[in-house]
Amino acid sequence: AVAEKGLEGVKHFKITVGKPIRPMLAERLTSAEEILSKIGGKCIAEYKYDGERLQIHLAENGDVMIFSRRLENITHHYPDVCELARKHVKAEEAILEAEGVAVNPDTGEMLPFQELMHRRRKYGIEKAMEQYPIALFFFDLLYVNGEDYTLKPLPERRSMLEKLIEPSERVQLSQAIITDDLEELERFFEKAIEDGCEGLVVKSIGPDSVYQAGARGWLWIKYKRDYKSVLTDTVDLVAVGAFKGRGKRAGTYGALLMAAYDKKDDVFRTVCKVGTGFTDEDLAKLPELFKDYVIPHRHARVDSQLEADVWFVPAIVLEIVGAEITLSPVHTCAKDRIRAGSGLAIRFPRFTGRYRTDKAPEDATTVDEIVEMYLRQLKKIEVEA
Repeated sequence: AVAEKGLEGVKHFKITVGKPIRPMLAERLTSAEEILSKIGGKCIAEYKYDGERLQIHLAENGDVMIFSRRLENITHHYPDVCELARKHVKAEEAILEAEGVAVNPDTGEMLPFQELMHRRRKYGIEKAMEQYPIALFFFDLLYVNGEDYTLKPLPERRSMLEKLIEPSERVQLSQAIITDDLEELERFFEKAIEDGCEGLVVKSIGPDSVYQAGARGWLWIKYKRDYKSVLTDTVDLVAVGAFKGRGKRAGTYGALLMAAYDKKDDVFRTVCKVGTGFTDEDLAKLPELFKDYVIPHRHARVDSQLEADVWFVPAIVLEIVGAEITLSPVHTCAKDRIRAGSGLAIRFPRFTGRYRTDKAPEDATTVDEIVEMYLRQLKKIEVEA
């Protein structure tokens, strides 16, 4: 209908709760420079989560309907999302967009998209909900309490969205910054990748930044990587600190801060936080295992920008596997060597179950080895549509 009636048609298109709206789509570029020049001026950059795009319709009678990107009704797969929407969206009726992401119930870490697909089964929804709880990251508002928001510029939609969403551990607004600075955009991009996202969606915030249902245009631009470094080997890293656990991990450590050894300066530089791969028995014995190494402050031989809850003398070596090595604005391993201001980090790290008691901390994987792995395993990503 839009094509036939042009913009006039868009204006007369009446939004109704319960009828899915075709999603607005983004173009794609692979450099921050190109993106900023294309958008021209300030933009909002949001995490591009590795989840499922959900259009959530909240009706006045409390009913919730969820539609996929392809406009299928997928409400029955996500009873927990309905519950979260009822509880955390402060509106009589609304149509909102969020990204649903599977999270690790114990650590709150985001899991890759494949894990979320377990939720698309016909049976065993209850069990799947327990194993693969969902976090919602709201990023747009199309309609609220009788008012069509698609014709309003993005800053106005976002500002109303902030008023409507009551954040919790499982419900947030998409992580975002407003910038026109190249450096800042690149750092934010690295952080998004390291946090388990696919990249960023960079959006225009000019007066014409309306919601173009069903259209793909340059108001929104996907910023994804054109290279990635696949991690094929395990690495042996030193635990230098820990973060307190929550949920069923309360009272023990939820994640460990891991470091590689820098031979040249005889220090340990952080490369990841690992909270996955530990059995319940592992978790129960971690405080005991590290008891003799706990110190009240960061060890002098540890280089870390992160503040751990507990610091250790570098002593215990664990075997870690991960998906890939990425640039990181947070970790200090190989800082400034590949790119000024960035270190290297391991993405989706997991403990293999092997405590390397045979290794002294100085025998751990070195910073040089991590750099070598990163460069050796850098592969061009095939551009998907």
